[in-house]
Amino acid sequence: MIYFDNSATTRPHPQVIETMSKAMTSYYGNPSSLHRKGVEAENILNQARAVAAGYLGCKPGEIFFTSGGTESNNAAIKGVAFQYQGRGKHIITTQIEHPAVYDVCKQLESMGFTVTYLPVDHEGRVSVADVQKAMRPDTILVSVMHVNNELGTIQPVEEIGKWLKQFPKVLFHVDAVQGIGKVPLRIKESGIDLLSLSAHKFHGPRGIGILYKREGLIIQPLLTGGGQEAGVRSGTENLPAIAGLAKAFRLLQESGADEPSRLQRLLEQLREGVSPIEGIQVNTPAKGTAPHIMNLSVPGVKAEVLLHSLEERGFLVSTKSACSSKANEPSRVLMAIGVGTECASSSLRISLGRDNTADEVEQFIVALRDCVKTLRSYMK
Repeated sequence: MIYFDNSATTRPHPQVIETMSKAMTSYYGNPSSLHRKGVEAENILNQARAVAAGYLGCKPGEIFFTSGGTESNNAAIKGVAFQYQGRGKHIITTQIEHPAVYDVCKQLESMGFTVTYLPVDHEGRVSVADVQKAMRPDTILVSVMHVNNELGTIQPVEEIGKWLKQFPKVLFHVDAVQGIGKVPLRIKESGIDLLSLSAHKFHGPRGIGILYKREGLIIQPLLTGGGQEAGVRSGTENLPAIAGLAKAFRLLQESGADEPSRLQRLLEQLREGVSPIEGIQVNTPAKGTAPHIMNLSVPGVKAEVLLHSLEERGFLVSTKSACSSKANEPSRVLMAIGVGTECASSSLRISLGRDNTADEVEQFIVALRDCVKTLRSYMK
């Protein structure tokens, strides 16, 4: 089977698995324990924090380990909302956020907060001007994703963050889960206060993520108990997964800009191959997108039917976000860019990773052409 669902999760790198196995075997002590095994584990924890900070361009003390992107998003948004609700209860976000942000905001609305969900243009990009218009005296948080998980559209995070610097009491959160290792993002220069990421999106293990929290910023902790992670995230640290996360960062550093460039070439090959196929509409913009995501629709053909037809030919793709793919409703993201219910209900996401090759892309183009031709013939 050829795997084209890397935006949902990636295959852990063999060196990541090896690192985790060693950590589980040799460094099994609790990092909070005072004996030798505890100190050994604490050293691994500190090293991993330094590696993550080095990659992200921040201080080790600004790195907090979580269970993944969903927890990081919840911790950031709820942490700000509950800590600073005395200043105001207004939050600004967009209509195309991942459910781990969008649904959190919906939950906060039920608790008395007010949320402005900004629209996006036909490419799925939010306007800085719309962020500016939405600002109110009681705004306490702006949350905008870096790369959209369905379309691949890159948001103007840096411009938004720079503009927000004139409002020091309005915090800026960025869900950077889809962009790490593919699209550069300078946290400090972009005025980001809180940032979320997840290791399994860049060939690290599942169940481990990071919340970057700017030094000096206080948020209400989501989890309390033992006081681990400087009280921001209590609970015994998942050391093997943290070690695996650090190894995944090291591998990203080693690949540098080569891997994003390679993925970009594959994506361009994919676009050139699928665009001429009759009945296909490519929803991902040609420019201003991440190098690994393409969304397309085949109006009149159910996405699930096409997905399984491709699977029978040896290709694994997804419909919308993996977190909401089983919901029997059109993609909220595609509806927001105005493609219509039919297109939004017939969309597929192809997402590339380090294991994919040009030959696999060529095979996929042929398989997609055959599947579309066959399925559309049934409609006549």
